Amino acid sequence: MSATVIYLIGFCLFTLGVAYGAHLMGLSERWITTIVLILLGLGIFTAATRTRHREPPAEH
Repeated sequence: MSATVIYLIGFCLFTLGVAYGAHLMGLSERWITTIVLILLGLGIFTAATRTRHREPPAEH
């Protein structure tokens, strides 16, 4: 598996844990959905920036 897939799986598990904790705290479904969408978007952004292949500097 690529590093991006592993990162996204871990972030999804983290998001599910946060959503479950919010449910146990009694938050409404609307707030839980909002939190999950924000976290998933953040996870995609961070996965794209942290796991992309960096190009080597150009030689002069």
